Amino acid sequence: MLEGFKDFDEFDIATSDTTIHGRRGGAGPPVLLLHGIPETHLMWHRVAPRLAERFTVVATDLRGFGASGTPPSTPDHAPYSMRAIARDQVGVMRALGYERFAVAGHDRGARCAYRMALDHREAVARLAVLDIVPTGDAFGRADTDFALGYWVWSFLAAPEPVPERLIAAAPSVLVDHMLDSWSRVPDAFPPEVRAAYTAQFADHATVHAICEEYRAAATLDREHDESDRGRRRIGCPTLALWSAAGPVAEWYEPLDIWQAWADDVRGGPIDSGHFLPEEAPDETARHLLDFLA
Repeated sequence: MLEGFKDFDEFDIATSDTTIHGRRGGAGPPVLLLHGIPETHLMWHRVAPRLAERFTVVATDLRGFGASGTPPSTPDHAPYSMRAIARDQVGVMRALGYERFAVAGHDRGARCAYRMALDHREAVARLAVLDIVPTGDAFGRADTDFALGYWVWSFLAAPEPVPERLIAAAPSVLVDHMLDSWSRVPDAFPPEVRAAYTAQFADHATVHAICEEYRAAATLDREHDESDRGRRRIGCPTLALWSAAGPVAEWYEPLDIWQAWADDVRGGPIDSGHFLPEEAPDETARHLLDFLA
């Protein structure tokens, strides 16, 4: 077990149609931590113990990732929409006894987190989104830079079984590319963490689930965002953090975009690559602690 999670208890909780794996530790108000791609909940191993000094921290694997379940999909990809994935996480928190909680998500986890804040306003007390803009805005503003820089969005969303079979041939190529080309801090990923991220991409069911998530992003998630635009808002305080060196900083005005969705938004850039909690854990933890206090 990673040192950062040594005082955390593992759990597997059944939701309405799958099982979610995670860890819980600390004491105080509840905070849910959600990971991105190609990671699992282990990405929080440097930040979670610091938050656990003041909060009860729950870190989970999203549906389709890590040790969480990979339920069957459908032709419209609905089981892997962020609406379904957010429902899982609300169910986990309720099963643990938390009706209202803060949530911080990175990358795909941030997409789950803001969808949760829109669909389950009564549950989310505070929202932190790391290195994203909303899915609808990303697709709506897509250009050549997006097509080339975010090629993973198109590749993983390609029709089954093309990405599944290509990844199966060399899973470490995809994972290493993501970790190495999207980061700026050398040795941000301990060998055992990198190995855990790579191992999940050797499992066909997991790879198919992750591809289904990207297919849902390009269809249902985008449609849900556009349906909500101008009609539903994030009602809780919102923190947006992003890489000072990455595409979110280069392509967008992140606070302006989030202010179109939420009434109370703050935040700014962090000097790191894409993987803020792993590359800049001290600064990420400090921002989160200040925001959650």
